[in-house]
Amino acid sequence: MLYLDHAATTPLRPAAREAWLEASELLNAGGQYALGRRARSALDQAREDIADCLGCEPIEVIFTASGTEADNLAVQGLFFASSHNRILSSPIEHPAVKETVSALVKHGAEVEFLPVSHTGHVSVTAAVGQPAALVTCMWANNETGAIQPIAELIDAAGANPVHVDAVQAVGHIPVDFHQVGATTLAASAHKFGGPRGVGLLLARRSPALTPVLHGGGQERGIRPGTVDVAGAVATAVALKEATAEMAAERRRLAALRDQLWDVVRQLPDVTLHTHEPALPGHLNFTVSGAEGDSLIMLLDSLQIAASTGSACSNGVNRASEVLLAMGVKEQQARGALRFSLGRTTESVAQLTSVLADVVARARIAGMA
Repeated sequence: MLYLDHAATTPLRPAAREAWLEASELLNAGGQYALGRRARSALDQAREDIADCLGCEPIEVIFTASGTEADNLAVQGLFFASSHNRILSSPIEHPAVKETVSALVKHGAEVEFLPVSHTGHVSVTAAVGQPAALVTCMWANNETGAIQPIAELIDAAGANPVHVDAVQAVGHIPVDFHQVGATTLAASAHKFGGPRGVGLLLARRSPALTPVLHGGGQERGIRPGTVDVAGAVATAVALKEATAEMAAERRRLAALRDQLWDVVRQLPDVTLHTHEPALPGHLNFTVSGAEGDSLIMLLDSLQIAASTGSACSNGVNRASEVLLAMGVKEQQARGALRFSLGRTTESVAQLTSVLADVVARARIAGMA
């Protein structure tokens, strides 16, 4: 199987698997006895390693069960801690942020959205600096790969807290929490070769988040519950490895993506939706006159795994909300196909040799 859906999840790195197996014997890090202290030491080291990779203090690293949970804890925590009820977001956010923001409307939130260009990049307007409970924007889009002007947005936000969903960015492009100046930032281990079921929330000590979960007070009381020590250790190993090879991987993946685009652009009636600045491994485009679902099923029959967009929205035959926000017409958006290359992608020849035939067959099937 040629796996080209790394934006959905990346295979576990061998080093992370080894680290997880070794650390899986560790017990509860909250225990005061020797076995507990041993687990705590491993957890503390993982926290320090992650902090070194992401430009923050170890105390600012909070372990969660997913990037979605990290987004929820941050967005809700900042909103409930504020005296304001205004939230400024973007219409291209991942459901982890978009649905959380929508749910807060029931609690009095007034939501405003920043404009998005046809290239999929958010425009920073004066509205960002007006008093708000929070501003929230992703660092890189999961569907198009578009890298957003996060530094500019945070600078324009002034005193407003800013949450950054960096799930697609961490481990793939440089991320420095202190340098960029975000209030909170979410990441997910399985996007850079760590274990599934581990997320990261970076959170400044001030302003303090209002907890939305309650329990034993672990992770600064923001994410209570027994910490998955083995998951934390494996995440740290994966992130260190991803960070070390990042520059070389960016060059390698960009070259493979460009090879793929050189073939795709020769196909008739194809529209590109990935525009620079963008993640090096993403390529999103529309095949006019074909359903995205038909394309991925035909590719799957040829042992090629691809996607129509967010894995958290797949299974429902509908146009991508991200592409619609970019001004793409609904029928065109339904023909979208996303290839996301990653660590295990060595060549795209298997795909380029069959893509023209797949597109022709999908067009014969037509639109639903």
